[in-house]
Amino acid sequence: MDDPYQNNVNQQMGGEYTYTQDGGGQDGYPYQTDYPPQDEDAASDATEGADEDNQMYEGEYQGIPHPDEIKEARRAARVEARRKARMAAQQEEEEENLPEQYETIMEDCGHGRFQWMLFFVLGLALMADGVDGFVVGFVMPSAEKDMCISNSDKGLLGLLVYVAMMVGALVWGGLCDKMGRRKCLIYVLSIDLIFSFLSCFAQGYGFFLFFRFCSGFGIGGAIPIVYTYFAEFLQMDKRGEHLSWLCMFWMLGGLYASFTAWGIIPHYGWGFAIGTEFQMHSWRLFILVCLLPALAALVGVIFMPESPRFLLENARHDEAWMILRKVHDTNWKAKGEPERVFTVTNINTPKTQEDEFIEIQSDTGTAFQRWTVRHLTMLQQVMANIMSLSAPELRLQGLFLVIVWFCLAFSYHGLGVWFPDMIKYMQFEEYEAKVRVFHRERVERFHFNFSLVNQIHREGEYIHDKFANIEMKSVKFENSLFENCYFEDIRSTNTFFENCTIKNSIFYNTDLWQEKFKNCQMENTTFLHPKKGCHLNFNEENDIVIYMVSFLGSLAVLPGNIISALFMDKIGRIRIIGGSMLVSSACTFLLLLSFSQGAVICWQCLFYGASVAAWNGLEVISVELYPSSKRGTAFGILNGICKFAAIIASFIFAAFIGIT
Repeated sequence: MDDPYQNNVNQQMGGEYTYTQDGGGQDGYPYQTDYPPQDEDAASDATEGADEDNQMYEGEYQGIPHPDEIKEARRAARVEARRKARMAAQQEEEEENLPEQYETIMEDCGHGRFQWMLFFVLGLALMADGVDGFVVGFVMPSAEKDMCISNSDKGLLGLLVYVAMMVGALVWGGLCDKMGRRKCLIYVLSIDLIFSFLSCFAQGYGFFLFFRFCSGFGIGGAIPIVYTYFAEFLQMDKRGEHLSWLCMFWMLGGLYASFTAWGIIPHYGWGFAIGTEFQMHSWRLFILVCLLPALAALVGVIFMPESPRFLLENARHDEAWMILRKVHDTNWKAKGEPERVFTVTNINTPKTQEDEFIEIQSDTGTAFQRWTVRHLTMLQQVMANIMSLSAPELRLQGLFLVIVWFCLAFSYHGLGVWFPDMIKYMQFEEYEAKVRVFHRERVERFHFNFSLVNQIHREGEYIHDKFANIEMKSVKFENSLFENCYFEDIRSTNTFFENCTIKNSIFYNTDLWQEKFKNCQMENTTFLHPKKGCHLNFNEENDIVIYMVSFLGSLAVLPGNIISALFMDKIGRIRIIGGSMLVSSACTFLLLLSFSQGAVICWQCLFYGASVAAWNGLEVISVELYPSSKRGTAFGILNGICKFAAIIASFIFAAFIGIT
């Protein structure tokens, strides 16, 4: 008899159904199906509300994704990859077309009144940078006496100012590619103005150092922004010439600083004091006057528009179009053709996902969270921009520019330190050669009522003598005896007493204090109302040669600027750079034949006049070699390298003064 559990499923006409599980030897269960047939969507009471899709996947307990989920994720990833590839290809095409389209638009706008207005405004910003480079050198001789700055601290001030400028160039150069040229330039000038103004009133050296550091950080970003900003309003065939003309403002900054320093600092009476704690000497007024170019530039930049090329790179089409139309109408109206219409209706702009990300995040969270997300994202973009400069297509030209920037800055700024210091050293040698030496002199009951200048007194004896209301300048007393002497109202500079014996003497209202006496023996000696600390002597600290050398060096740049501007677009940037550096090196070599102050000043002027053409060509080529989206970042890095070379050169060249 056959086993009923091994039978197949048989459907019978009477509505009776039998279920049998195949598989040989497995148990099956028969069901009597007297029930009417049910629809497919029907469900029993026990499974009511259950959905096959909602049944739990067994691997879910172990954290294993469902195979369907994996397939869906892979399908979505492929779709997203194809979408990104299409967007990248479209953006690359738009980026390739944008420079040509923008150049055509700028040719239609023409070159005229608008560019010249921007030229003078940005020139004032560049002039402010030039002035700032001279301020510390001019005020230091007076400031070190006014605030009792030691030689080591004096070197620290010059170092920190250049470090601040280097950091400022790197930071602001990168930010102007993301925040905008105009906005960053306003920040740069504002920071410089605020902290330079505060440094005028800083009575302590620590505050003065901090304020000058912050001021340097601000103005350090001026050069990268100014050249990038102005280049984007110029046609290609006019870029070399007009950027070279713009360089003249840096020279004007040097002339302005030299002229105002010579006219203000030596005049001690131009200052004022409020009590004994606050003093406003003339060198502080000089810093105040040096703020005028930065103030004028800030006012002018506020009324200037943002770079339309930057706006287009950031997909801000409407703003860029309005600015370009304004440039077009301003230029052609000034040329007597106001009827000319700006015909550009559409400009292809690349889509930037980074900006969209910032805006999406800005719609949520607290104000602090929005601020944090926005600025962290901007920092990521700046760092990505910096890393993109190492791309293969930019690496070789970047290495070339780094080498030339470093070498030119090393020689230019190094010799800029060497020239004035060498002239001072020659003056010192000449001064020392005229020193008068007095040996074993004996002076009794004599009234010294005349100044003692450039003298050495050895083994002298001074008995019952009076030194009243006189100046001692570069005077040294060695192994001398002072007995029953009276010193009153003495002003001393570089004056010392070494191994002297001073008996029964009185010092009243003099600046002869402990640091002036080296290994001296005091017996019954009294100091009344001493002038402790440091005191200014403007006749000593402000030699006219200091200002004359800087003034002539800045003025000598004028011929080189004119020549480079006229020939930049005719003979090319590379030839300008190479020829200028060759002539500059020849001038440096001929310094070996200079043995007088006049010869050094002559070769200094020739060196500055020749090397400025290389600077102009280098700045033009640095602007042109990089795309607009990376232009400020690249220029900021190169200018930071320039400041780094200046820091190294200032120490190396200064070490050779008086040696060879």
